[in-house]
Amino acid sequence: MPRSLALFAIGLIFGGGAGFVTAAGNGITFDGHDHGDPAHHDGGQAGAIGHDHAAAVDLPAGSDAPAVAIRLIKDPLAGWNLQATPQNFRFAPEHASAADVPGEGHAHVYVNGEKLGRLYAGWMHIPSLPEGAEVKVSLNTNSHSPLLVAGEPVEAKTTAPADSEGS
Repeated sequence: MPRSLALFAIGLIFGGGAGFVTAAGNGITFDGHDHGDPAHHDGGQAGAIGHDHAAAVDLPAGSDAPAVAIRLIKDPLAGWNLQATPQNFRFAPEHASAADVPGEGHAHVYVNGEKLGRLYAGWMHIPSLPEGAEVKVSLNTNSHSPLLVAGEPVEAKTTAPADSEGS
């Protein structure tokens, strides 16, 4: 009986591993959608490589166009607090990865070009930033499409000041 259990456990481990390798090889990820599905990327595997969830949404310029402003505030204990203030745009975490609704979505936060994560509200704590790091926040639709106004990305950038300063 103990040998049967051992063989069963070995089978589970190798079977699970083979399943993960097969899934990864076909573009399926832990977040629940298939990046290899042509319907997901309108370009098959080539579209999956860039991980572009959808074509950009380009809106006309005007007083009702979305915009975002950001600032970094030194946290008294450690790191930085990033404040993002959108205009003509509402953070809608309840609709993340759902159908687009005009004027709502979420933001993506980047540090020196590397995506740090998604932003679903006006504030985010960043544990540390090297002096001079570029922090960028871009607005995106519910379906993760980048927002553009008159062909320009709706984003704001700032540079991390020296640790002793705030901006």
